[in-house]
Amino acid sequence: MIKLSEIATTPPKGVDKKSIKKEWEDLLEELEELQYLLQAEGKHSLLVILQGMDASGKDGITKRVFGACTPSGISVTSFKKPTEEEFAHDFLWRIHKEAPRKGMIKIFNRSHYEDVLIQRVHKWIDEERVDKRIAAINAFEDLLAFDNNTTVLKFYLHLSKDQQKIELQQRIDERDKNWKHNDGDWKERALWEEYMRCYQDVLNRCTTPWHVIPMDERWYGRYLVAKKTVETLKSFQMEFPPLEVEE
Repeated sequence: MIKLSEIATTPPKGVDKKSIKKEWEDLLEELEELQYLLQAEGKHSLLVILQGMDASGKDGITKRVFGACTPSGISVTSFKKPTEEEFAHDFLWRIHKEAPRKGMIKIFNRSHYEDVLIQRVHKWIDEERVDKRIAAINAFEDLLAFDNNTTVLKFYLHLSKDQQKIELQQRIDERDKNWKHNDGDWKERALWEEYMRCYQDVLNRCTTPWHVIPMDERWYGRYLVAKKTVETLKSFQMEFPPLEVEE
């Protein structure tokens, strides 16, 4: 069972940025090559889910890790408050149409898990609906794997409350980050303990496993995401398709 309070948000002792610099560079190069192969073979797809509290580093991972990929083979969707049309459908309607086709990497910056996190924290849905939605999410992710050969790779970005305060304050103090500032983030921060309870419950009730990534030191979290993504792509055992010649 995952207990977030027992999992460090910082790198292990003895690990520093310099010690992994070469491996980091090699990982990004390998990721670029594997993504190209994924696109060429066209038999698999990869859905990367990034979830975490505000300022946990979702945008940074998208840019610093997956920026190495060829743009034609990757896309990102950020899920905001549902539109009126989306509210008129089931909660997975807007999610399913964004799932990756074969040969593609898709990144969800926030995801369908918002519908069992923020809505649960604010008591906009009851616990019966939470249970039904978690069951639906598990079935949805199983469907993607079974019916479209999509691997769902899920990262919970584990940030400490103290570090979140630093990151949010930087959005006020640093001009180039002002555009990220949102007063609502500070209001959500006041609900930290309830968010942790709901996140922990989700992490333990999903059939597709989560990877808890320590994010107080951004460079280390990005390194772990890159490493796991490369390992996952390599597990596909992909090959370039043979040359097709017309007779």
